Amino acid sequence: MPATRPAPRLAVLAETELDEAQREFVRALRTGPRGPALELRGPFAAWIHAPRFGLLAQALGAHCRYHTGIPPRLSEFAILCTARFWRAQYEWHAHAAIAERAGVKPKTIAELRAGREPKSAAKDERAIYAFVRELYRTRRVSDRVFKRVRDLLGETATVELTGLLGYYAMVAMTLNVFRMLPPQDAPLAFAEPSGR
Repeated sequence: MPATRPAPRLAVLAETELDEAQREFVRALRTGPRGPALELRGPFAAWIHAPRFGLLAQALGAHCRYHTGIPPRLSEFAILCTARFWRAQYEWHAHAAIAERAGVKPKTIAELRAGREPKSAAKDERAIYAFVRELYRTRRVSDRVFKRVRDLLGETATVELTGLLGYYAMVAMTLNVFRMLPPQDAPLAFAEPSGR
């Protein structure tokens, strides 16, 4: 029997209920690289309650996702590593299929989801994994791990990777705090903690 899903901690607003600041936030989302069909789900469903913050956050997110020097496959892989670390259901739901389309192998995605080191991953993905794991666990990155990623991506994209990880950690925290889950018909990637 599947566990009961916790209810969101914020009302999911209908677009007809939005004030001008909230409509401005939605316009910014839909006129940017995410496109006009974007639905107000996930972090956006939370940030609409603080639309000025949402405007800034979505702009950073659009840059992190669409305008860095990080190849899309490695960017999506890093996002999945973040989703797994935080057990952010919606983040995983939104990015697992994108990562696969970008070239991350299904076996690698399955290993990440299960919380295992992705030994089947490509060498460059394993370098990113080591960087992500070390940064999130120790809040630092060793010289050896840093050098591998810098040699792989270059200095600019290494700075961008660090920013991307910070952004998607913020997204994961938003999703977890406000219980923004995937749609009801989508399975949860991770067990939800009880009583929280």
